[in-house]
Amino acid sequence: MDALFREDAYARNCVATVTTVDERGIRLDRSVFYPTGGGQPGDTGVLRFDGFEVRIKDTVKGDGGPDDVIHVPEDGQELPSPGTAVEAEIDWDRRHRHMRMHTALHLLCAVVPGSVTGGQIGADKSRLDFNVPAESLDKDAITEAVNRLITADTPIGTRWITDDEMATQPELVRTMSVKPPTGSGRVRLLDVEGVDLQPCGGTHVARTGEIGGIEVTKIENKGKQNRRVVIALKD
Repeated sequence: MDALFREDAYARNCVATVTTVDERGIRLDRSVFYPTGGGQPGDTGVLRFDGFEVRIKDTVKGDGGPDDVIHVPEDGQELPSPGTAVEAEIDWDRRHRHMRMHTALHLLCAVVPGSVTGGQIGADKSRLDFNVPAESLDKDAITEAVNRLITADTPIGTRWITDDEMATQPELVRTMSVKPPTGSGRVRLLDVEGVDLQPCGGTHVARTGEIGGIEVTKIENKGKQNRRVVIALKD
């Protein structure tokens, strides 16, 4: 499948052809729908065909590799048959909030020292768990530091390195809980110029300024040297 979301996070819709339909959902030959992964939820949206509209409640990965994407329909709908041409359109407002949040978490990762032990992205709030010493983190100081990086309006891009290059640069991996997606011969890096560089397959905004303001709403103690930092968008 042609994973359009990986090359252009701003693509909201596309024309595609249904390849398979089974109990798990609908597969297309190309898609703008991001599947759940790396802490980022799968996209929702609609597939339109022949005057019908299929509501997609989730998007997940299949068993056929990173480009095996399954569009999960809501129950009780008429589904297209294999070979049907469809227009696939994501819920853009929800996706864009996920993009802003995901990029904000990369800035948070750059501000807070220590390895990341877990994380979750949401439209309303997101969090990262850090392996940091017992001393408390300061909510106001972290909020100010992240917002300073946002205000700088730094360009954000992606680039690819080979699996072999990834193996020689273990310092690029900040997340202990998720392994970089190696095995296909190359690894995608998110590059916030001069701020953060690490493997990531998610969708992101093009410049930090697009995130808007954030606030650290909570810092929780989740065990020995494990601190959960929760953030929310200000709008």
